[in-house]
Amino acid sequence: MKMVKEINAFCPKCNKHTQHSVKLYSKGPTSGLSMGTRRAMRKRTGYFGKVKGQASVIKVAKRQKVLLECKECHYIVERVMGTRTKKKLELKTQ
Repeated sequence: MKMVKEINAFCPKCNKHTQHSVKLYSKGPTSGLSMGTRRAMRKRTGYFGKVKGQASVIKVAKRQKVLLECKECHYIVERVMGTRTKKKLELKTQ
């Protein structure tokens, strides 16, 4: 899915429509010290199998997320792009 680099969108901080620059959202590294990770590692030690609560259904596509940054006040808003898509989000070059 292709998207333009600049978009006119509503800024909740300015309380009006302004120009926003579009950036692709990328998830950062996960913490190895989070409670869920520690619990899973503790359960995996010894002769045990998988940890309960793992997803049985693997979703084929993701909902793409973008970050919109206001040109006036530099406030950043996340926006999820509608439907699930297999194609990665990319910015158009004009």
